Formats: sequence, C-alpha cells, structure tokens
Amino acid sequence: MALLNTDGVWIAIGISVLFIVAGLVLHRVFVNILKKSSQEPTQHD
Repeated sequence: MALLNTDGVWIAIGISVLFIVAGLVLHRVFVNILKKSSQEPTQHD
C-alpha cells in the first residue's frame, strides 16, 4: 500500500469525496424544489 502514502493520492481522494458530497446535496435540493413546485395548486383565471 505504498501508493496511499503519496500526497497526490489523498488530494485526489479528497476531491472525489467532495464532488460526491456536493452531488448528493444538490440532488436533495433539486428534489425538494421539484416536490414543492408540484404541490402548489395552479390557478387559472
């Protein structure tokens, strides 16, 4: 496991985890926005 002792590997792992967490957060935000917009009644004049 000498590969995990280099700084570049830990930077790459950290950035990958950051992108995964950001993707999960954005997914939850978009799902919540879409759920709220579909629950609002539409008004036709």
